[in-house]
Amino acid sequence: MGVLHGLFLESIGKLEYITGRMDRRSMKYSKLMKERIRRVRVLFKELGYELFEGERQEDTYTASFEVGESFQGGFYIDSDNKFLEIAYTFSFSPQLAPLIQRKLEEMLKICYEYGCYMNIQTENEEISFSIFSKIYFAGLNYYSLRETLRDYQDCIGALKELIEIEKE
Repeated sequence: MGVLHGLFLESIGKLEYITGRMDRRSMKYSKLMKERIRRVRVLFKELGYELFEGERQEDTYTASFEVGESFQGGFYIDSDNKFLEIAYTFSFSPQLAPLIQRKLEEMLKICYEYGCYMNIQTENEEISFSIFSKIYFAGLNYYSLRETLRDYQDCIGALKELIEIEKE
C-alpha cells in the first residue's frame, strides 16, 4: 500500500507540473507579493511619505521612508506573514546601558500604550532598541495606515523624550 500511495503522490506531482497547476500557484503567490508591495508603496506616497528604493529578496521586501526631515523608518513585507511590519531603531553606546536598564519598564509601557512592541539587542559596540508596529493586509487602507503611523510616531516621540530627559 505504501508503494501505491507514493506512486499516487508522484503522479499528482507530475500531473500538476504537466498541467501547469503548480506553476500557476507559485505565480499567483508571486502576484500576491507584488500586489502587497505596490499597495503599501501607493499608500505611503498618498500619505505624503517619501519612499527609498527597497530591497527585494526571495520572500521578503524592505524599504525605508521619511516624512520631511522629521521622521524616518522602515517597513518589512514577508510573503509568509499576513501583515505589514513597520520598524524604527535607536542605537546607543554601551555606556548608556544603565540608563536603558532603568528606563526599560517605562519604555515597555509607552510601547504598549501605543500598540507597539520592541526588541533590544546588545553588542560590544552598541545597544540597539527597535520599535515595531504591524497592520494586517486585510485591514490595510489609507485611514488604517495613517492612524497606525500616527500612533507609531507618537510612540517613538515619547520614547525619545523619555531618554533625552534622562541623558541631560
